[in-house]
Amino acid sequence: MGVGPGTQHYNVPPCNMPIWQGLPQPVGHDMKSRSMSRITPEEVRELALLARLALSDQEVARMTSDLGAILTYVDALRELDTAGVEAMTHAVPFDCPLREDRVEPSLPVDEALANAPRREASFFQVPRIVPGPGGGGASEDEP
Repeated sequence: MGVGPGTQHYNVPPCNMPIWQGLPQPVGHDMKSRSMSRITPEEVRELALLARLALSDQEVARMTSDLGAILTYVDALRELDTAGVEAMTHAVPFDCPLREDRVEPSLPVDEALANAPRREASFFQVPRIVPGPGGGGASEDEP
């Protein structure tokens, strides 16, 4: 990460501090006093499974508390009047200089697919991740 003009620095809570302690609190909201049972340990385990994360029981307990605090914080933000606030795409100014579009030669197909693990004609061949026309997902004979 660079340091210089335009570089943004953020205060991130240490790993042993609950994440909600690092968030600015809307006026009139006490995060500690609100219920942190917005999400259950079972839901955290399901999210971890979907994200392919292996969490210990201690990590599940911490994530349950942290995610509950985040959801409570989001509810507090929903209560704010944002009618006069201009919509933003980023929380901080984000300059994205664009170059002029130019038509340039493409890579030859064989060169573009040279390192592909599997290919079919002039295409990358990848495993099916959504059900096919018959309703079935990936089969053993598919890549």
